[in-house]
Amino acid sequence: MSIDTALLAYRIAAWVTGVGLLVLVVVAMPLKYIFGQPELVSIVGVAHGFLYMIYIVCTLLLAERCRWKPLDAVLILIAGTVPVASFVAERRVTHRVRAGRTPVS
Repeated sequence: MSIDTALLAYRIAAWVTGVGLLVLVVVAMPLKYIFGQPELVSIVGVAHGFLYMIYIVCTLLLAERCRWKPLDAVLILIAGTVPVASFVAERRVTHRVRAGRTPVS
């Protein structure tokens, strides 16, 4: 797998994970805690967990291809757990990978 392919997979995973997390936090959790409807949390929560595992794999593949420092990879992985952070990290990673630089430092 080339760096370009790994970057594309990472970008897709970051966006899908980010959207899933936003749906969980902005839609499903208010439905559960304000309106007493927990069904969507159980569906979206499981989906986000599965998608986050794919995000982890794609991030680690890209990190290996680009020879990132382990701390850089961990910081990008954490971005998948904070609403909106995966979008910011994806833009930063994309620009830096294309420029041949590390994603964080």
